[in-house]
Amino acid sequence: MEDKTKLEESAKLSVAADAAISEEQLRKAEEFIEADEGVTNRLIGWAGWTVTAIAVVMSLFHLYTAVAGAWPLRDFPIIATQPLRYTHVAFVLVLSFLLFPMATRFRNRIRWWDVLLGLVGTAILIYAIDGGEDFTDRATSPNRLDVVLGVIFIGLLIEATRRTIGWIVPVISLAFIAYAMFGPYLPAPWTHRGYDFAQIVGHLFITLEGIFGTPVDVSATLIILFTIYGAFLQHSGAGKFFIDFSMTLMGDKPNAAGRTVVLSSFLLGGPSGSGVATTVTIGAVAYPMMKQAGFEKNAAGGLLAAGGLGAIISPPVLGAAAFLIAEFLKISYLDVIWMAAIPTCLYYLSLLFMVELDAKRFGANNVAFVPEMSLWQLTRRYGFHFASLISILIFMMFGYSSTLSVFWSTVLTYGLSFLTRETALVPKKLVRSLADGSITCLTAATTCATAGIIVGVVTLTGLGLKFSSIVIDYAGGNLLLTALYTALIVWIVGLAVPVTASYIICAVIAAPAMIKLGVPDVAAHMFIFYYAVLSEVSPPTALSPFAAAAITGGDPYKTTLQAWKYTLPAFLVPFVFVLDPQGLGLLLKIPPGGSWVDIVMITAKTAAGLAALAAAAQGWALRRTTVGERILMTLAGLLLVFPSLIEAMLEYIVGRDLDYTATLGVIIAIAVLIKQRMQPAPSAHATS
Repeated sequence: MEDKTKLEESAKLSVAADAAISEEQLRKAEEFIEADEGVTNRLIGWAGWTVTAIAVVMSLFHLYTAVAGAWPLRDFPIIATQPLRYTHVAFVLVLSFLLFPMATRFRNRIRWWDVLLGLVGTAILIYAIDGGEDFTDRATSPNRLDVVLGVIFIGLLIEATRRTIGWIVPVISLAFIAYAMFGPYLPAPWTHRGYDFAQIVGHLFITLEGIFGTPVDVSATLIILFTIYGAFLQHSGAGKFFIDFSMTLMGDKPNAAGRTVVLSSFLLGGPSGSGVATTVTIGAVAYPMMKQAGFEKNAAGGLLAAGGLGAIISPPVLGAAAFLIAEFLKISYLDVIWMAAIPTCLYYLSLLFMVELDAKRFGANNVAFVPEMSLWQLTRRYGFHFASLISILIFMMFGYSSTLSVFWSTVLTYGLSFLTRETALVPKKLVRSLADGSITCLTAATTCATAGIIVGVVTLTGLGLKFSSIVIDYAGGNLLLTALYTALIVWIVGLAVPVTASYIICAVIAAPAMIKLGVPDVAAHMFIFYYAVLSEVSPPTALSPFAAAAITGGDPYKTTLQAWKYTLPAFLVPFVFVLDPQGLGLLLKIPPGGSWVDIVMITAKTAAGLAALAAAAQGWALRRTTVGERILMTLAGLLLVFPSLIEAMLEYIVGRDLDYTATLGVIIAIAVLIKQRMQPAPSAHATS
């Protein structure tokens, strides 16, 4: 839907006729978007209008709930927490069954059983809402009807989740239910007293600690509002403007193609929040430029995937998991945005280092690009999109809640769209924006609801504390090993499930281990969030690199390896959060006993370390590096990125305190650069 529109718009912006993206490549790329966001029915006629109407009503309902009780709807009734969550899930189930077919052979038509499943799910939730406090009071001892309806509802939810994101999360949720039932029969330390079926259903279906817990609350109050906001931005032409702005700003220099990918990923990724969609949208426009510049297919795809990955960690939207961080930690979403600011800048700075070295390494060519208008003309005509992009942050800084901030930002985006005729959200585009806002939310919403089963079982059985004790025991109480084990666990979980589900699962079972060893909770949760995001470029679910390979015609697995090369330096940064006493500075938090100087110092050291690691990864600094120079640059980067860790290791080895590792890293890096500077220039560029 929305992403298909992005592809069609992007395909029209070919840089050169002989390098245009083919329809077949775009079709393959669209298949990866569907793998990420679900295979949807393409409905026409009465079916299409019906689904559109339901989606529009869903968006209007959530926009109303965001502003009810505040100006200008101060006197309008506020929807209570529990009915809001029930109503949200009811909308999600209906649209999921209508839009996502039971199987591919039933695609593009609404079947009678899809309507029936949606109606049954809605009827059960109406029963729950109508039951009021009497219904919630029966959570510990549900009656037979409660249990029967609860079992049917859990089955409907699992089926809706299977349709939207596949089998993995539903199977995991069923495994957790089995764990709750068969606890007494499990070996230590996994054993627990066990719960009968009625208790489990009551906890998951009736209380606010199961299906309708924190993840669904976030989905109903934040995620859907941000997807509506993103749809308004996209349909008002913001995505096209950000790409055109990046291409025009970078001009036709040899390294312009790579810089364009980095800058446009940063601008477009912020409001998008989707790694695959950002990769495909930018790739359809930028790959012809990259091909002219001399990028090899797999390297070009790797850079596109790495740039798209930044969408999930970039303010103001980030990925859906970021909203859950705010709720789990009981902090404002503005705090999450601030915490993500420096890591996001470091991520794109690391990509920029890699791009600049790429241009030198393979001798990039000038790109033949003639913009439709000058940078000033483009900015003067469409620059209002920047105001839409930063408006959420401004509203939050003025004290508005997250929900009110995104509501008024959506209103502002709508109003500003009328500054030019082609961007105006006229009634037809407005309806499409409202519909796409709800439809885009479905995969995240079903993930959140089903993940609530996992969270509910963890809270019911105390699995989180058991798991943290097991991890700490395996690590011998060592923080470094605990962090490594945690990263490995998050990565493995992320191979099979989406980022949102990966974060939820690991936040409740893995974060307690690091927190127990003294890691601040904000650092532990951001660490897990970043490694959950890494799954986007990890096989077998490496959808961003696979989509990029479809655009470039490269090999999917070689493209994935290239994406790993581009992202690896930046993904060492989360270890700084948890291992370095100054690491909180990267989250814009002053370390205990420190000051704002610590924030500046840790940011500068990490940036310098990433530059050194980028040179080592690319095998190029001022010129091609020797094996010895790569080793030295790797050492310099590690000394700068992990000074405290290296100091502790050296102290253990030599038996005395050393506190100059960061300085040593700078000296080593400078020495390598001086050595290369003094060498005679090579006769020709090295090939990639």
